Amino acid sequence: MQTRNNRRKTPVTVLALSIGLALQFNALAALAQEATPAAADSTAQAAPPEPVDTLETITVTGYRASLEKALDIKRSEKGVVDAIVAEDIGKFPDLNLAESLQRIPGVVITRDAGEGRNITVRGLGPQFTRVRLNGLEAMSSVGSSDGQGGANRSRNFDFNVFASDLFSQLIVRKTASADVDEGSLGATVDLRTARPFDYDGFTAAASLQGSFNDVTDTTDPRFAGLIANSWADGKFGALVSLAYSERQALDEGSGTVRWSGGTTNGGFDPASPFQPALAADVYAPRFPRYTLMEHDQKRLGVTASLQFKPSDRTQFSLDAMYSKIDAERNEKYIEANGLSKTGATGKPQILVMDGVVEDGALVYGVFDNVDIRSEHRHDEWSTTFKQLSLDGEHRFTDDFRVTGKIGTSKSEFRNPVQATVMMDKLDVDGYSYDYRGNPNEPVFDYGFDPTDPAGWALSTIRLRENSVTNDFDTGQLDFKWLVSPSFTLTGGVQAKNYGYASSERRRTANESTANPTFADGTSNVPTDMTELASLTGLSGAPGTWRVLDFNAIANLFGIFSDSGTFAMGDYAPSHTSVNEKDRSGYLMGEFSTDLGSIPFSGNFGVRYVRTSQTSSGIAQASGTPTPTTVTRDYNDTLPSINLVAEVAPDFLIRFAAAKVMSRAPLASLTPGVNVSVSGSARTVSGGNPFLDPVRAKTADLGFEWYFNEGAMLGVGLFYKDIDSFIQNTRETRVYADSGLPANLLDGTGATVSDEFVFSVPVNTPGGELTGLEFNYTQPFTFLPGAWSNFGTQVNYTYVDSQIQYLQSNGNPAQKTDLLGLSKHSWNATLFYEGKRFSGRLSATNRDDYLIQVPGTEVGFNSDANGVHGQSGATILDASVRWKINDHFELSLEGNNLTNEAQESWVANPAVQLPLEYSQTGRQYLLGVRYKF
Repeated sequence: MQTRNNRRKTPVTVLALSIGLALQFNALAALAQEATPAAADSTAQAAPPEPVDTLETITVTGYRASLEKALDIKRSEKGVVDAIVAEDIGKFPDLNLAESLQRIPGVVITRDAGEGRNITVRGLGPQFTRVRLNGLEAMSSVGSSDGQGGANRSRNFDFNVFASDLFSQLIVRKTASADVDEGSLGATVDLRTARPFDYDGFTAAASLQGSFNDVTDTTDPRFAGLIANSWADGKFGALVSLAYSERQALDEGSGTVRWSGGTTNGGFDPASPFQPALAADVYAPRFPRYTLMEHDQKRLGVTASLQFKPSDRTQFSLDAMYSKIDAERNEKYIEANGLSKTGATGKPQILVMDGVVEDGALVYGVFDNVDIRSEHRHDEWSTTFKQLSLDGEHRFTDDFRVTGKIGTSKSEFRNPVQATVMMDKLDVDGYSYDYRGNPNEPVFDYGFDPTDPAGWALSTIRLRENSVTNDFDTGQLDFKWLVSPSFTLTGGVQAKNYGYASSERRRTANESTANPTFADGTSNVPTDMTELASLTGLSGAPGTWRVLDFNAIANLFGIFSDSGTFAMGDYAPSHTSVNEKDRSGYLMGEFSTDLGSIPFSGNFGVRYVRTSQTSSGIAQASGTPTPTTVTRDYNDTLPSINLVAEVAPDFLIRFAAAKVMSRAPLASLTPGVNVSVSGSARTVSGGNPFLDPVRAKTADLGFEWYFNEGAMLGVGLFYKDIDSFIQNTRETRVYADSGLPANLLDGTGATVSDEFVFSVPVNTPGGELTGLEFNYTQPFTFLPGAWSNFGTQVNYTYVDSQIQYLQSNGNPAQKTDLLGLSKHSWNATLFYEGKRFSGRLSATNRDDYLIQVPGTEVGFNSDANGVHGQSGATILDASVRWKINDHFELSLEGNNLTNEAQESWVANPAVQLPLEYSQTGRQYLLGVRYKF
């Protein structure tokens, strides 16, 4: 604890001497201004002036006003920047921050339970994007199902922690400049909450919505409110905002987890009547199943801001933010788990009675001696985020000012309950699956009635507890010196201390054998200990099956007593931490001049950063778990340049170039070995604390034509030469062949004869990334009458990359796209902004993208040519608003109107087979808003 106090002290002491406002304050000040009056017609200049009191002021409001303010920010910046601005208090264009960001060219998102979670910018995944809240870098982590990556133990920022109502502005910085924090390869995203000086005097607003989901058939509340005021002739101001929402969702679908084969007899009993299934190059699904996930989420967010301006030369801002998301999730499955077992009582005992092989895959099969499992997993988790920051500015002269900021933030993810109860039927005859029709809605026949509660035996009670903590302490001191009217010198120093810690507790007894019996002294499950699970929005066969009643089992056996057979203990391999001390300084020149008749401006500079990294975990030393700490330092010198030439009135050409770096993922840096058994997922992941960061050289060329008020046509080209990349090499093998001690499996229920996926991160050669962005925004003011209230916003992005991937043995595998990269993506919005009625129709599309390279299996999905991927989708959203009067407004919104599904697959050049598929339904929101 003493060490942590010491590492906070240095930036606090230095910055206590400075009083400042954030570096971006001048850009953010544009948010506080109302839209300017439309320019007068030039033909009217010769007419006699009207009396002042008869001049008409045209005020642009609503969605169109937000687009104009965003374009003002984009145009005024030296680098390549895109922005989203709230059209008014608590009226951000989307319910979720990630879903708003996907409207920006080059930004695509991943979803969890139908809600945006992470972003990818220009083909570079969420680990390459840094996020700053009110000017300070921050991290947030949430939990999820295993299929969605589980708890976030990387540098990915989980945007679903925050309600969009809390923010007034988003800025995505796609090019680097010396005054912006290092660490980004894709973009730096600046999130800004409201401040009292943004508003003119007393302001209050509130909105209330009811959110209806057509799958859950439930209605949930959403509330947002803000109150702000300033006093003493604008010298002191205060603001508080609050957002609260509840959300119930169903995630329904099917899954296979993986397709396995490539072994003698295909892993099946060699006496199987259907011999084609026994070929080594024929693959079968490991966990063919239907899935049902029930989500219940509550989210609260609060911001507060105090501003003080004692003089025209000095100003302070104190900002606080709190957000908490509480969630419960129930996952229910019925699956042929015997197909995933490699031991004698698993796949080797299964007889393939009949089947159909297509393109090397057993897409239809009838089996005897199959073990069937019903699972019910219950998760309870929460994430609490807190941030406190102080900005200050003092102008010593008209030409010289000093700014500074200090702040701290913490994200705490807690998962005190992650428990799974399972019941089995062993050696079932007549089981079949059929993927020949719709592969995402396979037909299953279990050889018995899955709704019948009789004949099930309690097999496993699994208990887990997880936690992830991220914290930042930041101090920064900067100066800006107007050397001449055309040249400004800026510079500064920054100290950031970042801490990451992850831990886990598990049931110490063997989860598959140390289970209590029921009243009759057996493991036979009584009927009153079960319940029915039913698909509602998906057509499944079977659509209903039995699962254990989780609460009934938990209460009967006291599984949360943390004593006796249900005692929990620390799982040492999951206790990992990474601490970083980043010390940086920069110097940057900003200039404005003319090249002949062409206005020419820009900035150039260099940023130097030293990273001191300490990674701790449990490594294996001669088969013995040993606490290990590895310390290393590395330096980066990062030059950058951004140039803008206005070659014609309202036509800009931009050029940018830089060297950039992105630090390695957190979980990859720890020196330990983590063995994980969760449901069907069996993994062994090792860390590499000597991973180098991903470094790249970048270049951008852009053309922007601001041809009318609130209108813009732009084309941008970008190139990234990625010097090195970080890849997880994967291979599937039996645990006994790994050389790891068997005691790491204690309490997991797995055996040394089970197959695991082994994963180790390594630095790879990297490759090139190129792309193009097209952006068009225009209100149709040239049309007559009410048609002039329409407008559109359209963008398109193309990205291509060639990254060299490696096999698990270090040999080159395929050279292909980055993970998470969609080659084509686009967004299109048609809007109408009338005096009382307004509306928007928006569509967002992204192409298929890769989620794992190389593939896990050998043979069909081999290290040489196999991949795992996610299908693209087009999401359609709409909203309409009716302004009753100056104070009240009604709204109706619809999200995911076509009920697009998430679909992942495994493929080689010859065939593509399903992995996971899910649907979450459509969401409708009816609301009322009041503004004082």
